[in-house]
Amino acid sequence: MSKATLGPRPLLYPMPAVLVGANVDGQPDFTTVAWCGIVNGNPPMISVSLQHHRHSLKGIRQNNTFSVNIPSVDQVKETDYCGIYSGAKTAKAADCGFKVLYGTLKTAPLIDQSPVNLECRVIHTLNLGSHIEIIGQIEETYVNESCLTGGQPDIEKIRPFLWVVWNAVPGGRPVEAGAALGNEYREIGRGLGESRSIGRRLEPRQ
Repeated sequence: MSKATLGPRPLLYPMPAVLVGANVDGQPDFTTVAWCGIVNGNPPMISVSLQHHRHSLKGIRQNNTFSVNIPSVDQVKETDYCGIYSGAKTAKAADCGFKVLYGTLKTAPLIDQSPVNLECRVIHTLNLGSHIEIIGQIEETYVNESCLTGGQPDIEKIRPFLWVVWNAVPGGRPVEAGAALGNEYREIGRGLGESRSIGRRLEPRQ
């Protein structure tokens, strides 16, 4: 199979769309992040990468706490809004109609409408260049009861969505050569098989 070389680029598929929350000067602020992922299991830790100018970064530094709110597809417009506008110029929580809650850490704002909320305490920060990498220990996890099945989170009820880079405009017309790639939000599709099970259909080659 032939491969095209595109140079070093941060292309990882898929990427989650989440809302990172922080109290900035005592007021809740939320920003949209796609560069986010689990980095440790015990204790549970998560990473988020924020550009230096992000208003929420100021609040994370002030309090050493933040939240990761996983929105449902019903919140796609609000999620995009929080990535377009700066909390330094507008109260995004009020603009989006978010009901803001606080948990055990007291300074990590949680979005009540988001099905899943992770309340985090900052463990490490690393200046990588274009972004600040923040490692947070997850102190508490909140899930809407309506999104549980058998007491556990159910992805079909949570209905999270993804942020993806694409190389064609809606309708399938390719982007012209040399043009910047676009991006869009996408729903999660069908299941393919149970993890740590479907792979057993292959046999090790001894």
